[in-house]
Amino acid sequence: MTNPSSRTKIKKEISHIALIMDGNGRWARSRGLPRYEGHAQGLRTLRKLLRDLKNLNINYLTLFTFSIDNWKRPKEETSKLMQLLRKFISNDLSELHSNNVRIKVIGSRNEIPKDIVDLIKGAEALTVNNTGLYLQVAFNYSGRQEIINATKKIAIASAKGEIDPNKIDNTIFESNLYSAGVPDPDLIIRTGSEKRVSNFLLWQLSYSEVYFEECLWPDFNKNKLDLAINDYNSRSRRFGNVINEYK
Repeated sequence: MTNPSSRTKIKKEISHIALIMDGNGRWARSRGLPRYEGHAQGLRTLRKLLRDLKNLNINYLTLFTFSIDNWKRPKEETSKLMQLLRKFISNDLSELHSNNVRIKVIGSRNEIPKDIVDLIKGAEALTVNNTGLYLQVAFNYSGRQEIINATKKIAIASAKGEIDPNKIDNTIFESNLYSAGVPDPDLIIRTGSEKRVSNFLLWQLSYSEVYFEECLWPDFNKNKLDLAINDYNSRSRRFGNVINEYK
């Protein structure tokens, strides 16, 4: 049988993949380990996947790394998650930069420790002129909050007379989102067997193809990514249009 990875073909229209990396805690629990070990293994999985992506013609990758709702978790866990982010930026930034990756972190900067905000700003500034993979990291992120923030910005501009309310359209709205300038995802992959998008890119996912992977995130790998891409390639994206199947 042919290995899935050897059969993978990416259609021209797949430019942007988004990932909901779910299942770290359950992976650790199934092995009798503390949840932190699941997150640490999840980071190793991400590191390897980013290296594998160098061989694929993908322009944008968006990662859902930390939700605003995750602050509801025990303080010990959120503190260790912050430490993992520090480690990721400190240890992996140089390699990402050398591979021409541009880093952009989207989400609220509220509640994030100042040293992490400084690390984020430094990573963005260092890689701003890179022209390879655009790595968009959703951190301290909420899709609903993103839409509310965009609405507020447009309302303020309208009140100042800078925007005609009657001319507000998709282009104006999208220019006020965290992800302004980034095309919508073609494919969103969620690991961990759950079947929901969990407040992630709610505006941007309107016509994205969704793929649910049963495995937990720490077990995700290049072969499983290939399966998701092959599934995507088997679909017909119509964007509300009708295709004459008899032509």
